[in-house]
Amino acid sequence: MTAVAEWAAALGPATGRLRVVAVEGRSGAGKSGFADTLAAALGASLIRMDEIYPGWDGLLAAVTTVHDRVLVPLAAGRPARWRLWDWANDGPGQWHEVPATDNLVVEGVGCGARALRPYTSGLVWIEAPEAVRHRRAMARDGDTYAPHWRRWARQEEAFYRANDVRGRADLIIENDRENP
Repeated sequence: MTAVAEWAAALGPATGRLRVVAVEGRSGAGKSGFADTLAAALGASLIRMDEIYPGWDGLLAAVTTVHDRVLVPLAAGRPARWRLWDWANDGPGQWHEVPATDNLVVEGVGCGARALRPYTSGLVWIEAPEAVRHRRAMARDGDTYAPHWRRWARQEEAFYRANDVRGRADLIIENDRENP
């Protein structure tokens, strides 16, 4: 991780003073733990896409939210905020302010979208085999996620076909360990 943190710290800002590192990969690839460590190493704020998706069919809507409510305002030096999705109640939750920062890590499926690339300094793809990803996701979210695994995977597949995130990544991290 030290080498990745050094790489990220050396990136220039994408716009203004803001350095944004996007951490992408399919569900269960190990993005969250990786992003936690990277954000801590950079002293960065962290935004997780899974706190923004408006439900199980909300991947593309979350990309729009991150673009319109977070990255565009921050790039213009304005305050940014986003609304948490309350998964338990299946509806919008609290608003969250994005702290004024020079470093931001955005983690989750969708943060590597072509529409967000002008605002990102670096794009990291986390790769893991499907069987490993599935076991991790079920261990993490169990019965809550199980009925939606295929539904979400179809959205991922369509998104990745349209955005070629892995092909445009600056770094690809193989993460096939069972417990990242």
